[in-house]
Amino acid sequence: MKYNFDEIIPRRGTCSYKWDSDPRPGTLPMWVADMDFRTAPAILKALRDRVEHGIFGYTRVPDEFYRAVIRWFHRRHGWKIERDWMLYTSGVVPAVSAVIKALTRPGDKVLVQTPVYNCFFSSIRNNGCGITSSPLIYGDRTYRIDFDDLELKASDPAVKVMLLCNPHNPAGRVWTREELSRIGDICLRHGLTVISDEIHCELVYPGHKYIPFASVSQDFLEHSVSCISPTKSFNIAGLQIAAIVCHSPELRARIDKAININEVCDVNPFGVIATIAAYNESEDWLLQLIDYLHGNYEYMQSYCSKHLPELPLTRLEGTYLVWMDCGRLPLRSEVLEEKLLNDTGLWLNAGEMYGPEGKDFLRWNIACPRALLAEGLERFRGYVSATWPGK
Repeated sequence: MKYNFDEIIPRRGTCSYKWDSDPRPGTLPMWVADMDFRTAPAILKALRDRVEHGIFGYTRVPDEFYRAVIRWFHRRHGWKIERDWMLYTSGVVPAVSAVIKALTRPGDKVLVQTPVYNCFFSSIRNNGCGITSSPLIYGDRTYRIDFDDLELKASDPAVKVMLLCNPHNPAGRVWTREELSRIGDICLRHGLTVISDEIHCELVYPGHKYIPFASVSQDFLEHSVSCISPTKSFNIAGLQIAAIVCHSPELRARIDKAININEVCDVNPFGVIATIAAYNESEDWLLQLIDYLHGNYEYMQSYCSKHLPELPLTRLEGTYLVWMDCGRLPLRSEVLEEKLLNDTGLWLNAGEMYGPEGKDFLRWNIACPRALLAEGLERFRGYVSATWPGK
């Protein structure tokens, strides 16, 4: 293999939110969604070259940033983005928040599909809006959309926007073209604009294909806003960069105003440079990363099938976030998260933070060297075996 994803790179003492939030030396964090891999060499070189210049003033986003994004999405995903459709900002969460501000008024409702990324809830509430949930249907180790319920919830006149997670975190679904078409048709019928968070779009496994929501049809393009970023796929979240893609000039002007109101209209030079290096020079690194992550999931699936058969994993189609069904254990996920951390040092995410539908689930971040994943699984198995010997 050209790149060594098995290398264990110490992260403690680097002000890592993931690794330094708990000071106990034995903590093994598998919660926050960043990776324990060094990013692509081309990105590191571009950043080193920029550091050598030694001056870090305010940055202009160059044309090459836009060209890099446009080429990448056209070549890899068949979506032809125009330069004028794009706005830059400091991250996908700030992007989502600004778009909600632009498209709603306080008191409006935003439609989501739970369980879903927890920052969706805060972005909605921080803009004075209410949350309308259309829960996904869980069964046979996967999730599907309840289209009848989605139609019902979308028909509420107070619902103005649907916030879509594509691919979906934490369910691990990569929505098909048919599913996206049905979502879009429902939203069009009821006058909803779709905000699509597509930050995990590159992390898709064999047998599945990421489809940009806005690429499905011209109508979807004209009635949606897409939030994209290389930060998850290339492990550069701390560099804080994202793009908002909006076809409508009128909506785009409102979003631009909201970005400025929220004071997320400036980005740092490193995020810009890293994006260019990622999209222009780092595809081979990404492809090997995807193979490695898929191998991690297969390793975890095999381990759990053998040692923890009563705690099934959802089928992982995309992302590096594994959703474990712990419904056979007599603890809610919030309590289980706390006990695992205190008793074993293993830090996972409680499913309840993604909505009440997650109360029986834990979310694992498997974007780490396989040896760390193996250690985490051993700690988890040891805790379950000692606490509930019959499980």
